[in-house]
Amino acid sequence: MTGAATTAGFNSAAFEAFRKNRDEPDWLQKMRQESWDAFCQMDWPARNSEEWQRTDIRLFKLDRFALPASPPVATDLPASLLSADVELAGEAVSLDSYGVRSHLANKWREKGVLFGSLDELVHQHGDLVRKHLFARAANPHFDKFAALHGACWSGGHLLYVPRNVVVDEPLLSMSALSDGGVDLGHTLVILEEGAEATLLSEKTSGEESAGGLHCGALEVLQGAGSRLRFVHLQNWGRGVWHFAHQKAILERNASLQWTAAALGSRLSKVNQHVDLAGPGAECDVNGVMFTEGKQHLSYHTQQRHIAPGCRSNFLYKSALQGASRTVWRGMIRVDKDAQQTNGYQRNDNLLLSDSCRADSIPGLQIEADDVRCTHGSTSGRVDEELIFYACCRGYTRQEAIRAIVIGFFQQVFDRITIESVREALGQAIARRVQDYE
Repeated sequence: MTGAATTAGFNSAAFEAFRKNRDEPDWLQKMRQESWDAFCQMDWPARNSEEWQRTDIRLFKLDRFALPASPPVATDLPASLLSADVELAGEAVSLDSYGVRSHLANKWREKGVLFGSLDELVHQHGDLVRKHLFARAANPHFDKFAALHGACWSGGHLLYVPRNVVVDEPLLSMSALSDGGVDLGHTLVILEEGAEATLLSEKTSGEESAGGLHCGALEVLQGAGSRLRFVHLQNWGRGVWHFAHQKAILERNASLQWTAAALGSRLSKVNQHVDLAGPGAECDVNGVMFTEGKQHLSYHTQQRHIAPGCRSNFLYKSALQGASRTVWRGMIRVDKDAQQTNGYQRNDNLLLSDSCRADSIPGLQIEADDVRCTHGSTSGRVDEELIFYACCRGYTRQEAIRAIVIGFFQQVFDRITIESVREALGQAIARRVQDYE
């Protein structure tokens, strides 16, 4: 898999060349410049801040990477894990921040559905994109990584489903990285009132040992009564630095089922937020993290209840081996007008070695007085009696551990409605399980 040519570093000269080469509308050029100015003015995250004190990025050097300067030659794209044996309504694929191909079935195109490269659709549907891009969900001034993304995003994807259109076949959005490549993709999902869709989103490298940089963002905007089933797999190579800001905003009676699986990368720092902005909105967010070696995965989640009568349920499960580490920091935030809120969050950790570490920091910030909000967290090692019992049934020790790990994640897998996706995630994790130390 051959990557794109790059310009030297992330400096002002490289940014100016990147911006002038894109032939974009004035409003987008202005937005990029404002984000770049913010990036230049901001400091890198401080180690003593609550946001970053458990995630050490001192070994990350931005000057080792560069802005893509020309489209890559996509000679050997990795196969999609999520879409195997799935009948797709469409697919959009990018490599190293450039769109490679996109397709949408005519029957959905005729109903007004848009799906494909955000770089291309911003020209064809500029008014729609301008209305939503960085307008409510993603904040390009949140921190230095968000500002870098706001200035330099490229190679992203757009899904737009018009009012009351039900897309009953899954769509695939895949972003691939070559070894040492850079991915700055921005994903924008817009479901209007009464719309429904299923989106499979996959981040992948061609080789497990590959390195690179991903600095991305995801915006999900759901109108009243809309329903989105979203499966997001992060499966980068073991040398990839992964930084992302992800946010969904749900209006009245909207429903979101979001499953996130994090298997790859050298280090990941992800902010995942959901705002329940309309009465009766509900979300179920399920996360799977599997770490090995010296991997570090840090997920900061927030379920914010803005409107009354909403329900949120966040469940994150982590299995760790080697000297790896996970950080899960969850917050249920309830605004003063969000009465009759029902919010729950939970993080369970399965420790597969003596040198791994899992940090769980659940939190509540409640300003309303008629609410039901609870949280929980557990951490523990594999029970040797379970291994012994499985071995007595004919399993080898490693097969027994694999079965226990898959069983640990089964609660999350059961919530995925597509059987082949459930099986693919389970097999991907099983292949990584080593003998219990």
